[in-house]
Amino acid sequence: MKRQLLAGRFGPDDQADIPTGQDEQRTLLQMVAGEKSLDHGIGGALTSLKKLGVYPSEIGIDLLVVAAHVHAADTRISRAEQSQDSWTREIRLVIPVSDPVRWTGAASTLTKALNFLTGDRWTIGFRARPPRFATIAQVAPPTLIAPPFDAVSLFSGGLDSLIGAIDLLEAGATPLLVSHFGEGATSDAQGKLFAALKKHYDKSSFERLRVGMTFVDGLVKDVGSENSTRGRSFLFFALGVFAGSGLNKAFILRVPENGLIALNVPLDPLRLGSNSTRTTHPYYMARWNELLIELGINGRIENPCWDKTKGEMAASCGNQALLTKLAPNSLSCSSPTKGRWQGLGIEHCGYCLPCLIRRAALDSAWGAGEDKTTYTVQDLRAKALDTRESIGKQVRSFQYAIERMRGRPQLANLLIHKPGSLADEVTHLDQLADVYRRGLAEVADLVDGVETRPS
Repeated sequence: MKRQLLAGRFGPDDQADIPTGQDEQRTLLQMVAGEKSLDHGIGGALTSLKKLGVYPSEIGIDLLVVAAHVHAADTRISRAEQSQDSWTREIRLVIPVSDPVRWTGAASTLTKALNFLTGDRWTIGFRARPPRFATIAQVAPPTLIAPPFDAVSLFSGGLDSLIGAIDLLEAGATPLLVSHFGEGATSDAQGKLFAALKKHYDKSSFERLRVGMTFVDGLVKDVGSENSTRGRSFLFFALGVFAGSGLNKAFILRVPENGLIALNVPLDPLRLGSNSTRTTHPYYMARWNELLIELGINGRIENPCWDKTKGEMAASCGNQALLTKLAPNSLSCSSPTKGRWQGLGIEHCGYCLPCLIRRAALDSAWGAGEDKTTYTVQDLRAKALDTRESIGKQVRSFQYAIERMRGRPQLANLLIHKPGSLADEVTHLDQLADVYRRGLAEVADLVDGVETRPS
């Protein structure tokens, strides 16, 4: 195990000396392909936005460069190999940016956000981009027609982001939807849903920014890759803010996520700390908004569905007919390709945590039997589910949490604090506890009576 240093480079002539500390392994991350093209999807994102009349700011571009370093470190440094406890890695980043002074002033907030999100120990330093890349951002040319976008919303291909997009379009907004694509299943879902929305709302000028960012295996010499990707929401948020910074006005980046998942209270003692995702936790989102203020970015990040269960989101969607039609094409499963060993295609497993919440939500919103999604395990009651295998673990965890809540419903007011601080949400604590109770109650209707063993 070593502490890992990831140091960014802007072009083959960028030879800035980055000293390596004791017991530290250094990896250089080249941000430029060839002589001047920005790599890792950033150049393509700038080109795509330019075609839409959107020109991100210099700080917005910096943010995506920072996200590239975070994403590379998070996905290419194995936790099992490079941590003493098989989880907590020690990672240092040295990132070339347009304004090192401004970024250094925001480093503490950035570090807090990343430590909370991934459970690692991050140290982040900044240096100036080399002179040849001192200015990357382009100035929007004089035009009588401004970009039409009055909203920015993340569009992951999941059910919640689909509902968020439909609600914006039904309200007459013209959103710029922002997607990150990695593996094919997610990309396919995003593409199908976006095409269907374009067909239905054919009079709207809404568009989508689609960015892929991946890094080669073996980026860090003699170190395996990591598949837990707890830090991926940093990239998602960065993409949205990057795009929003080009609108030349105040913007809100909407991150539609149901309140049960956003809180992500551990269901049982086995799902503690960073083993439970913190993608849209209120503490994490508050640190992002603090970061944007410190960077001088005229935007905010909000979850418009923080006080709704997934079922309530579906039931209140502004176009029920369209949601019913498109929901089967949305992708909620944590591992939609795991059925391949059975000779199956890409589909929802039906028993992971996101699948269970999805199934319960659509049953709650539309009634049992109305969800047309294909699940590998369609009937949870067909046979006893083995809790020693993935097929039974999450069901049993939900059953444990539900039984605990039935006996002492007031526990919700304590349990919501378990994943992280809610100091930024003191006026919403009762609402957060209530959405947690209601979310579990939705799932209870799905898993009550399902046999799991051994208990």
